[in-house]
Amino acid sequence: MQMSWVNDVWEKVEKKLALTSSRTANDMFPYTTENGRFVAKGNLYWWTNGFWVGILWLMYNETKDTKYKTLAESLEVKLDEPLYGFDGLHHDVGFMWLLSSVANYRLTGNEESKKRGMIAASVLASRYNMAGKFIRAWNRERVGWSIIDTMMNLPLLYWASRETDDPRFSHIAQSHADTVLETFIRPDGSVIHINCFDPETGELLENLGGQGYTEGSSWTRGQSWAIYGLALSYIHTKQQKYLDAAKKVAHYFIAALAAADDFVPNCDFRAPAEPVYKDTTAGVIAACGMIEISRQLPEFEKDLYFNAALKILKATERDYANWSDDEDSIIQMGTESYKNKHNIPIIYADYYFIEALSKLRGKDVLFW
Repeated sequence: MQMSWVNDVWEKVEKKLALTSSRTANDMFPYTTENGRFVAKGNLYWWTNGFWVGILWLMYNETKDTKYKTLAESLEVKLDEPLYGFDGLHHDVGFMWLLSSVANYRLTGNEESKKRGMIAASVLASRYNMAGKFIRAWNRERVGWSIIDTMMNLPLLYWASRETDDPRFSHIAQSHADTVLETFIRPDGSVIHINCFDPETGELLENLGGQGYTEGSSWTRGQSWAIYGLALSYIHTKQQKYLDAAKKVAHYFIAALAAADDFVPNCDFRAPAEPVYKDTTAGVIAACGMIEISRQLPEFEKDLYFNAALKILKATERDYANWSDDEDSIIQMGTESYKNKHNIPIIYADYYFIEALSKLRGKDVLFW
């Protein structure tokens, strides 16, 4: 596994985070960088606001340096405004509170954090549409819209069922995951980003390209959400169908990378050759998922997924990591969507890269 590479890179991560955590404003939820310094995006309801907090908890778990814990806890309290404000909350409450409150509770036993996690889980469960058996994604007029990203928020519901000994949260999570198996995963292992259902009848009306190139394309971050999210549903439920689906999507992902002879994906596997829009975020998310898949498999099967994950991480670090003190972010060349914001650092690339390294070091805590 070349642990020397893993440990060498981890030393760089520790050095980088010691610097950036001390010079980043203690009320900021970083999203990207401008002129090398972290900047936020949107308001406190913005869906990525859990990732910086998650990074701090990963660093605390590894180093036991209380400065990370103190900053993470102070930012968690700031997220009370959207949590109790309610208006503007969405399906991504898992991203926000799994990596803040649930992480805190798992590492420290903080009961207030547990309550925050339970409130967030209740918000997510309330978005379930019984007719269509899906969790609604966004707000306003998009009543019947559901997206593949939600797979990564389901662990908040599995966690809530475990904590309360109440299976209703898990029932909702599994029902949504089953709908994903039926309507989001194509026969070849590629993934649809957005499905639009009739909110009254549950009928599937159409699917949309969303953040990919176009309808029928293969947005790579959507592929990675599916790989990791389905693997997590298997871990929580032990239902083989979720692991099989995760492997199917991973096979498509690995084959596409191998065909391009580049283990850092573009932002869509079915886009024109030019212009080239890399998306490092898709690669590191998929790597986390493949590591978890490999952990569930017997000896002579696991290496396919594990080795692919390692190739992705090593290529990403080699070509797109910035270890300079002048740049707050680590992983560069992320892409929001095919049509918007290309080749920029995005906070969740750093989060999943650091999470993957923690997995490889055997010191990870699965906040998901």
